[in-house]
Amino acid sequence: MAETTDKTVTGEANSLPRKSSWRYIGPGIVVAATGVGAGDLVATLIAGSNFGYTLLWAAVIGCLVKISLAEAAGRWHLSTGSTLFDGWASLGRWTTWFFAVYVVIWGFVYGAAAMSSSALPLQALFPDVMDLEWWAIASGLVGLVFVWFNKYAVFEKVMTVLVGVMFVVTVYLAIRVTPNVPDAFAGLLPVLPDEKDSILNTLGLIGGVGGTITLAAYGYWVNAKGWTNTGWMKVMRLDNRVAYLTTGIFVVAMLFVGAELLHSADVAIASGDKGLVQLSDILEDEYGSATATFFLIGFFATSFTSLIGVWHGVSLMFADFVARYRDREATAGSGQEVASGSRERSWPFRAYLLWLTFPPMVLLFQGQPFRLVILYGVLGAAFLPFLAGTLMWLLNTSRTPREWRNGPLSNAMLAIAGLLFLVLCVKQIWDQPWSEFF
Repeated sequence: MAETTDKTVTGEANSLPRKSSWRYIGPGIVVAATGVGAGDLVATLIAGSNFGYTLLWAAVIGCLVKISLAEAAGRWHLSTGSTLFDGWASLGRWTTWFFAVYVVIWGFVYGAAAMSSSALPLQALFPDVMDLEWWAIASGLVGLVFVWFNKYAVFEKVMTVLVGVMFVVTVYLAIRVTPNVPDAFAGLLPVLPDEKDSILNTLGLIGGVGGTITLAAYGYWVNAKGWTNTGWMKVMRLDNRVAYLTTGIFVVAMLFVGAELLHSADVAIASGDKGLVQLSDILEDEYGSATATFFLIGFFATSFTSLIGVWHGVSLMFADFVARYRDREATAGSGQEVASGSRERSWPFRAYLLWLTFPPMVLLFQGQPFRLVILYGVLGAAFLPFLAGTLMWLLNTSRTPREWRNGPLSNAMLAIAGLLFLVLCVKQIWDQPWSEFF
C-alpha cells in the first residue's frame, strides 16, 4: 500500500506549491478554534489564580506536545493519501471497536456540554429572553443548520472570523490586567508549585491545552482544504504551527488574567464553564460593564467555535469510518474523497450531526446520567494515548513512505505525549467512583 501511494502522491505533488505561504493557512485556525473550548480557558484561568505565573512553562509545553500530534496526523494524510481511520483499520479490528464505542458515547455527552457552554454567555448577555436550556437548544440547532448546508470553505471562513474575535478579546484582557512581565518570564522556568498534587496538576494543564479528538480531525480538515499529497507538506507544517501559536496566545492570555486578577486578590472561581460567567461579574466590578460584555462575546465565540468545529470535524471522521467499514478494501484515494466534499454530503455525516444535536437535548433537562458520564470520562482520557500510540505505530512502519516516517524528534515528542496522556488516563480511571458505578 505504501509503495503505490508513494508513487501516486509524488507524481501529483509537482503542480503544488513547494514553499509554505501564509495565504494558504486555514485548517490550523479551525483546529485551534475547535480545540480551545471554554473548559480549557477555565482550567488555565484557575491555574493562574492558584499558582500565579508558576505554570506558564507547562502551558507552553502543552502547545508543543499538541503540535507534534497534529503534525503527525497531517503528515499521515498527506504522505499516504489515506485518512487516519484507514491507518487505524490497518492495525486491527480493535481500533474500529474502540472508535465506534468512543464516538457514540462521547458524542452524546459532548453534544449537551457544547450546547450548554454556548448557551451560558448568551443567557448572561440576554438574561430575560429565555432559559438556559432553550439557549442551548438554539445553539445546537444553529450549529446543525450551519454545518449541514455549508461546505468546508464557508465553515473555515466563519471559524476564522470567530477566532479573530477570540484573539482580540483574550489579548485585550491580558493587556487590561497589566501583567507583571518579569514574573511572566520567570514562569517560563520549569518549576513545580509547592502544593499537594502539584505534579498531577501540572500534567493536567499540559494535557489540557487545546484539543482531544480535534487533533485527529486535523488531518481531515487538511484534506477538506484540498491538500491531499506531499506537495502541501511544508504548508501543512506552517499551518499547524500557526494553530498552536494561536492556542498558546489564548491560554497564556487567560493565565495572565488568572494570575493578575484572581491570584493577586485571592479570588476563587468555580471549575467548568460557569467559572467564566463568574469572571464576567468580576470584570464588571473591576473595569465596567463594557469590558464584561466584550468578554462574554469572546466567551461565546470560544464555545461556539468548539461546537461547530466538532459538529463538522467529528462528523467527517464518522463518515469516513462508515465508508471504510462498508468497503474494507477501498483505502487508496480516501483523502481525495474527503477533499472532493463527498463525505460532507453523505448520509453518515448528516446522521452523526443529528446524533450530536438531538439526543443530547434530553440531558439538558434531565441532567447527565451517572454511569454514562463515567464511561465518557474514561473513553475521553483513553483517546489521546490511543492517538499518540497509533500515530507512532503508523509513522514508523512500511505503512508510511520512508521519506515521511518519523525522525528522532517526532518519535521523542510522540513518546512524551503518549506517556503524559497515559498517566492522565490512569489518574482519570483511578478517580472514577467505581463502587457507585456498580
